[in-house]
Amino acid sequence: MRIDEVSRALERSFDPLVHGSAAADPTGCARHRAFIAAHLGSGILALALIPLCLVFEGRFAVLSSLTLGILGLEALVGLYVSRTGRLDAGYLASAAVLTLLVTVVALNTGGLSSFALVWFAVTPIEAALSNSRRVIAAAAAIGAAGLGAVVGSSALGLVPEPAALPGGMAVVGVAAVVAMIYGAMIAIRIETQNRDADRHARALETRYRLLADTMIDVVTCHGADADVTFASPAVSRLLGVPPSALMGDGLFRRVHVADRPAYLTALSEAIYRGLSGVQFRLRRGDEGEPESWVWVETLLRRSEEAAAGFGGVVVGVTRDIEHRKAQEAEILKARQDAEAASFAKTRFLANVSHELRTPLNAIIGFSDILGQEIFGKFEYERHREYARLIKDSGEHLLQVVNDILDMSKIEAGSFDVTPEPFDLKPVLDRCGQIMEPQAQQAGVAVRIDVEDNLPELVADRRACRQIALNLLSNAIKFTDRGGEVVCGARRDGRRIALYVKDNGIGIAPEDLPRLGNPFVQADSGYDRRREGTGLGLSVVKGLAALHGGTMTIDSALGVGTTVTVTLPINCDREPTPLTTRQTRSDGGTIYRAAKRA
Repeated sequence: MRIDEVSRALERSFDPLVHGSAAADPTGCARHRAFIAAHLGSGILALALIPLCLVFEGRFAVLSSLTLGILGLEALVGLYVSRTGRLDAGYLASAAVLTLLVTVVALNTGGLSSFALVWFAVTPIEAALSNSRRVIAAAAAIGAAGLGAVVGSSALGLVPEPAALPGGMAVVGVAAVVAMIYGAMIAIRIETQNRDADRHARALETRYRLLADTMIDVVTCHGADADVTFASPAVSRLLGVPPSALMGDGLFRRVHVADRPAYLTALSEAIYRGLSGVQFRLRRGDEGEPESWVWVETLLRRSEEAAAGFGGVVVGVTRDIEHRKAQEAEILKARQDAEAASFAKTRFLANVSHELRTPLNAIIGFSDILGQEIFGKFEYERHREYARLIKDSGEHLLQVVNDILDMSKIEAGSFDVTPEPFDLKPVLDRCGQIMEPQAQQAGVAVRIDVEDNLPELVADRRACRQIALNLLSNAIKFTDRGGEVVCGARRDGRRIALYVKDNGIGIAPEDLPRLGNPFVQADSGYDRRREGTGLGLSVVKGLAALHGGTMTIDSALGVGTTVTVTLPINCDREPTPLTTRQTRSDGGTIYRAAKRA
């Protein structure tokens, strides 16, 4: 027991010399530590024995000092591996040192008749510790080169007279014994290294099996033919059957028929691409029992090393997602119910708005007739004022109803867009004239600014007029008396930007993201809200989307607001996902708004 403790203490003393690239791997660390210890120890010992050579006389003293000096180079080899971590290069350097040593001794002790020739066979044996055929072959080539040097020197008569060895044949016998002991030590190191590697592999396999046995998820290994070669005990918790029931094609036979193509595709992708995932249904229970299916999700990964102990090339981890699927179904049903409710609301608003327009038109018309006093003068001035208020209120309410109706049509998918080429400037001029009375009443100046040589716009003329009117109405409403509103258009690449700019009260940054949603208004720093429903911008946004365009708002409190609607020059060539194309009987095109999902 004490010998083992001393041995482990000696091994730990060399741990600081192991390069950082090998320190993380226990097996690699042990190999580096053994190599460094052996070569540092042998090199330092050889250098320490050089003074003993002084007791000899003549040529043998020189030869022994030279051989020990060459053997001392092993210390440099050990330091090289310690500093670089290049163990394979270290084995080759050690083979070169040993070959040089044997070559020098053989040339000075008789050439081809030298007792040292047996050491050439030891050169590739030590290289076997590298577990690399390339290193072993290179070491054998180095040893063969040394032997060739001895053979060539003997053939050319360059071998000097053998040095006189003290002890005669006894030295030769000792050299042979040392060679055998050295070879035996290398064999022991190889066996120890292989035993440690095997122990480490068994420990990893035990660890993997322990993890597989204790995991809630099912772990499976699959061969190249997709058959199961290993299944963890969690199968019994998931499917109510022993792991043996999934072996071979047992798992495949439990996959729902409709999900088998996806399952096989995922396995194929894992084999050839390295990673894949799939969701499918598995049958619970034994054969003959009532069918019961469970949704599972499997992650498949190609991992020859992890699966080698189980005879597989793909490792799969399968977990129960039945609860998640139930939640997804509930969320989907809730979404469908919400969409149905929203659609019902939209249809209701559309129907109510349509029914309100008829009496509102009558109210506006008759109040206008009363205000003109066609059938007689009013007896009191207050009667005339009441008629005007009835007309103004009716027109305001009709505008609200029209906005609701347009918004409902867009959301319900019944708003038709009929593209046709037209000049945008006359449309904007007409919109400015329509809004002039409202602007004069508010004390706001309206100016039309259209870029010269603006190309014709292929779009729905009525929709563009409504976009401009809604933006102008908003701008006038939120601009103080004495302010100015500019309505213009300019070319922007393959699009035309229609904008309305004012120097009114502006919009707070936190309110900008909400604008464009139905029934949303921004207070913009005022204690009271302006009249309106907040549908104007939502209608503009919807009409722009039907043309494949966008709406942007740039505003700052107290500075003003600029609303820009960007439309394709020819929306007939750029249908959007929000529209469906239909052809009229006269060959024209209609874009009908698609129902919102």
